[in-house]
Amino acid sequence: MPETRSSLSGRVVALAGGTGGLGSATAELLAVEGAKLVISFAHDAGRAERLRERCGAGTVLCRADIQTAEGRQALLDAAPELYGLVVLAGDPARGADEQTLRCSMEINFLAPCLLARQAAERMRAAGASGAIVLLASMQAVHVFENSTPYAAPKVALIHAARILAKEFGGSADIRINVVAPGVTTAGMAEASVRSGKYDRFLNAGLIPRFGRAEDVGRAVRFFLEPDNYITGQVLTVDGGLTLRRDLAPQPK
Repeated sequence: MPETRSSLSGRVVALAGGTGGLGSATAELLAVEGAKLVISFAHDAGRAERLRERCGAGTVLCRADIQTAEGRQALLDAAPELYGLVVLAGDPARGADEQTLRCSMEINFLAPCLLARQAAERMRAAGASGAIVLLASMQAVHVFENSTPYAAPKVALIHAARILAKEFGGSADIRINVVAPGVTTAGMAEASVRSGKYDRFLNAGLIPRFGRAEDVGRAVRFFLEPDNYITGQVLTVDGGLTLRRDLAPQPK
């Protein structure tokens, strides 16, 4: 059979904070399909360079802190003819004090929300269709005790994504969706998995395995499909953990 050209081939996709565990897996998946990647990072230039080597010479790196107006502008300027935006930047917000919550609101809600709106405005001004994918968490779709600093901003992000999808949808076809990862052996949940925090769900047979970065990457890719007919939705990638969490034995 003749080789099938990917629907993402040649399309510009920006990954904000795309050099971490989830971002790297997503970037490599999209690179295989021929997407033109623009990947932002805030600090670790060495890690970003290694990712570029794996994704190919055409990958563009952009040092940008999306918590700042200048950083958001720099990322979008580095991605002309933008088709897709994936916002992976975030913080685990471990703590219960006021400062932790304020910082979490900045990085886990405000920055992604502002970046998504600015990207959508650029797409609309260019008369182009496009797809925006934001990253939330299973903690934003199911109540986990002691999770307020991290979960509350992610809940706000989901609602904001739905509002943006309503505002920018229609004939312009700018689709905005959310992926909510569960217990994944990469990204911000990696440390919790290593600590054994979630072993009881696996040992009790409530999930078949812990999630992998590739599971999240495939969900992101699904929402980036140009012919996708879905907007304003949340896809929880947790192996069913939130469905069965109440069946788990209580931690000792």
